[in-house]
Amino acid sequence: MDAEGCELGPFTPVSDALVLAAIQRAQRHGYKQVARWQVAEHLGFVHSSATSRRLRPQLESLRVAGSLERARKHGRYQWTLTPKGRRRLVAARRAGRVGDLPESPQHRRWRHAREEAERRIDDFRTLTYQTLDAAEAVAEPADGPGSETWFEMGERLAAIFWLMGSATHCLTEWPEPDDARADRDDPPAGRRGRRGTPDWSDYEKRATGGRR
Repeated sequence: MDAEGCELGPFTPVSDALVLAAIQRAQRHGYKQVARWQVAEHLGFVHSSATSRRLRPQLESLRVAGSLERARKHGRYQWTLTPKGRRRLVAARRAGRVGDLPESPQHRRWRHAREEAERRIDDFRTLTYQTLDAAEAVAEPADGPGSETWFEMGERLAAIFWLMGSATHCLTEWPEPDDARADRDDPPAGRRGRRGTPDWSDYEKRATGGRR
C-alpha cells in the first residue's frame, strides 16, 4: 500500500449525514457518480471487503429513504445525491449534526506530492548536472557519436527536464486545493501533466540511461 493509503483507517460507524457529505464532496471534486470505494476514501476509510460489507447497507438504506440514487457502471453500483438528499444534508448542517470530513483525497495527493518533491528535488538537481555533463561528453568529439547515441541522450535530457519541472511545480507552484471545487492540473497545450509523482522513479531511471 502507498503512503497515502497507509493514512486511511478501518471502517468505523458514521452518521448518514456524514455519508451524504462525503458523496457531495466527491461530486464537487469531479465525480458525477461516486463509487463505493470513493465514498470510503472521502470518509477516511481504507477500501477493503470489510469496509464494503459495512458501508453497503448504509448506502442502500439511504437509497431506500430517497436520499441517494444509484446506477450500475462497469458492473458496479455508483451513487449520487438526490434533491431530497441535498435538502436532508442542508438541514443536518444547520442543526450541527454533520461533523467534519477527514482530509479529502485531492488534498492528500497535493500534500504527499509536496512532501515528496521536498524530499527528492535535491537528488533530481544533482542528476540534472550529471546528465548535462554526460551530454557535453557526447557532444565534445569532433567527429561526434552515432545517431543512436544522440537519440538516447535526447531521451535522457527530456526525462530529467520533465522530472525537474514536475518536482518544481509540486513543491512551489501547485496551489493548495480548496474542497469547494475539483483540483485539476491544466498544463499548457501539448504538454503532459505536471503532477505525475508515481512516474518519478521511472523518469529518474530514464535520465540515467535505463529503460522502462
